[in-house]
Amino acid sequence: MRNAECVVRNSRPPVLRLSCLLALALVVPALHAADWPTYAGNYARSGVSPDPLPASPAEAWVWTSPQPPQPAWQGEAKWDGYNKVFDMKPRQIFDRAFHAVVADGRVYFGSSADDKVYCLDAKSGRELWSFYTEGPVRLAPTIAGGHAFFGSDDGSVYCLDAKTGQVVWQTLAAPKDRRIPGNGRVISNWPVRTSVVVVNGTVYTTAGMFPSEGVHLVALDAKTGTEKWRQTQTDLPAQGYLLASKSRLYVPAGRNNPVVCDLATGKRQRVVEGAGGTYALLTDDMLVFGPGKNGQLGAVEEGQSDQLASFQGNHMIVTPTRSYLHSDTELSALDRARYLDLARQRKALAKRQSDVVKEIRKLGEKPETAAKRDALKAELTGIGTKVDELTAGMENCLAWKVPCRWPLSLVLAGETVVAGGEDEVTGFNVADGKSAWTLPVKGKAYGLAAADGALLVSTDAGTIHCFRAPTQRAAIGNKEARR
Repeated sequence: MRNAECVVRNSRPPVLRLSCLLALALVVPALHAADWPTYAGNYARSGVSPDPLPASPAEAWVWTSPQPPQPAWQGEAKWDGYNKVFDMKPRQIFDRAFHAVVADGRVYFGSSADDKVYCLDAKSGRELWSFYTEGPVRLAPTIAGGHAFFGSDDGSVYCLDAKTGQVVWQTLAAPKDRRIPGNGRVISNWPVRTSVVVVNGTVYTTAGMFPSEGVHLVALDAKTGTEKWRQTQTDLPAQGYLLASKSRLYVPAGRNNPVVCDLATGKRQRVVEGAGGTYALLTDDMLVFGPGKNGQLGAVEEGQSDQLASFQGNHMIVTPTRSYLHSDTELSALDRARYLDLARQRKALAKRQSDVVKEIRKLGEKPETAAKRDALKAELTGIGTKVDELTAGMENCLAWKVPCRWPLSLVLAGETVVAGGEDEVTGFNVADGKSAWTLPVKGKAYGLAAADGALLVSTDAGTIHCFRAPTQRAAIGNKEARR
């Protein structure tokens, strides 16, 4: 048995609430508003909490793993010689920290270091229970209906009682129980490398990462674990956090572009256009994903495959009025409605521009088509001018832009945008982008969660830091949580 360090200071949750909830069309587990029951808070992966953070957060407790996370993919190729892309972005960074979720006063997370799922008391950080699987648990559990759902590299999906950690059911999502060496471990030939989504009594996940071996999208009964249906694809992997709207399931595909599937049947509908990556979010049935090879987010509207717009950045937070864009060096606030309106106008003009060029080429240089050609060329000039005006208008949609040296993660809690970086996290005021506070952490802050007035920060060093209001500081001392 190994030990985990837990240094704790208690504090009471704040009494303030956000004046109005963000009007996003999200599919979420049925838990109270203060919870963060799945990665990024909901199945849209919005990263938004209605609960405000305290004006001056203080560290309440720290949980430390004896071993750091063991990511499936250590890094990206340094350059793509064929496409002449250098300083490439890592696109498979879904398991570089123990991402935490929060429900009913408890914190849950999986570990790729020791193949376990943990449950801690949210106020004290004390370990309440832990559960072993037969492979790394790379993604955060989902808490729904009093149960904890998650998958493992052993190829199985688990349902545990969220209070006790007792097994309710375990189902092999892989087509068979075949084991292979992987990442210095023995894992399933079809590991579960995506999250678990639970919607209307159905559990959705995937098994497999080698397209040639088959990658399986599986639906299970949430009460029994019985398989409802299975769809297999042979051309794309499946890695990262699944997203869900009312009728669609969105499957990140590692370095490739996300796959859009029907929620009822799992049948593939399309693969969207873009540059790949495991980061994604949904808002009003628009999919934003990336970061591609060089840190670019693409936005694709529902029912479409091609991009409406692209943004230079790593992460985005979307509210009804603003979008917060997060890059390696900057954090900016965008007038979302105006930007999208201009982007749609520009996209329509760009299509007409392409059609006009084709018409001109089809007419050729025949004398009898000269008048028609001249009219089309005049139209083309007008379109170009209008496109330039719209582009300039889109660039002027910024409400504010500030330097930001914390590029690793981003969430919005109440009126504070929180950015994670190396050994620090910082809160920015949404009104003007001014820094409100900076907090020290150990390691690179790849994971952020906000619930019930607390901020949880997960790092690549294997730590989970909890920050709360500093009003109560009754430390329980250096308490060891036995594993």
